Amino acid sequence: MSARREVAARMAEAAARLVEALDDTQRAEAVWSFPSDAERRSWFYTPTDHGGLPLGRMTPPQQRMAFQLMATGLSMAGYVTATTIIGLENVLDRVEGFNASWGRPRGRDPQLYFVRLFGDPAADGTWSWRVGGHHVSLSFTIVEGVLAGTTPLFLGADPASSPLLGPHPLRPLEGVEDLARELTRSLDADQRRRALVASRAPTDLVLVNRAELHDGDGPVPLRDIWRGRLASEYDELAIRVQAAADEAAGLTAADVTALSWSSTPKGLAAADMTAPQREMLDMLLRRYAERLPDEVAADECAKFAGAALDEVHLLWAGGLEPGEPHYYRLHSPVLLAEYDNTARGANHVHTVWRDPRGDFADDVLAMHRRSHDH
Repeated sequence: MSARREVAARMAEAAARLVEALDDTQRAEAVWSFPSDAERRSWFYTPTDHGGLPLGRMTPPQQRMAFQLMATGLSMAGYVTATTIIGLENVLDRVEGFNASWGRPRGRDPQLYFVRLFGDPAADGTWSWRVGGHHVSLSFTIVEGVLAGTTPLFLGADPASSPLLGPHPLRPLEGVEDLARELTRSLDADQRRRALVASRAPTDLVLVNRAELHDGDGPVPLRDIWRGRLASEYDELAIRVQAAADEAAGLTAADVTALSWSSTPKGLAAADMTAPQREMLDMLLRRYAERLPDEVAADECAKFAGAALDEVHLLWAGGLEPGEPHYYRLHSPVLLAEYDNTARGANHVHTVWRDPRGDFADDVLAMHRRSHDH
């Protein structure tokens, strides 16, 4: 049995166990038909309704089953990171004075993480599942019993750094921040000229939560990356937050153009890096790929193995000192990692691992549909 088939079988077993434990009302929220493309390809990382059954409407045994399903899609390190991020909602609540609501009884809520399945999780079937909530968004697609899609895979952290008892802070995503900064700071003047496309960083991921990527795509307002329209008072709050962030960022029209998406990678190619720099880039990419189960991470790492690394480009915007707002993108024809740390005084990280050819196993599903049309 192939590695991806084995992982898919574990997912199917965990998903079926969860579905069986739900009552009819819960099941109606949690399970939709496949493909339900518009909903299946919607994803979020804001504290909005991600669609599905939230942990808060599950019993403790059902919650455990939901986390067991989540664990099938992540490595041990990925699972620890994701569940730590969920727990950070309690920390963020205190940072904000226990006042945030966003129209709910509790605005920062570690039980506001949603599970939704599309289709029947049969061991040899075609179906998908996702888990989503504030700063965690996982999406997996299984085609004829084989794990075909693992993106987008989003992890964020707010605060990005929190105090702990002892000398070291809690920094769930430090591995993809510090190494990227070290790599970029190692560049010589000519390399920096190509990699650093803007002296100021955008206020969020440039590609945000788009389901599809198109040349020229750029930043969008905070209010547009929620499900539906916010109630008026919170819509006004989102507008104020965005205005303050935009003023602090100070992006020019030239910056926005430089940062906009292009299917042709922008920035400095790994082919023009030194051997030590290429080693750092390889390690950085692995820290994204190794969020996934070990068997699947090996496939992801093959995307930048050997000569394929030459095609990976590094784009950076913003400062190079810790505590300065910054953004970077790693992009080749077959992979995309996007990162920003700009909000809350550069203490609020967003990261995502994507497939620029199409997330949600779009390419595999297209072939699957064509083969079943005859």
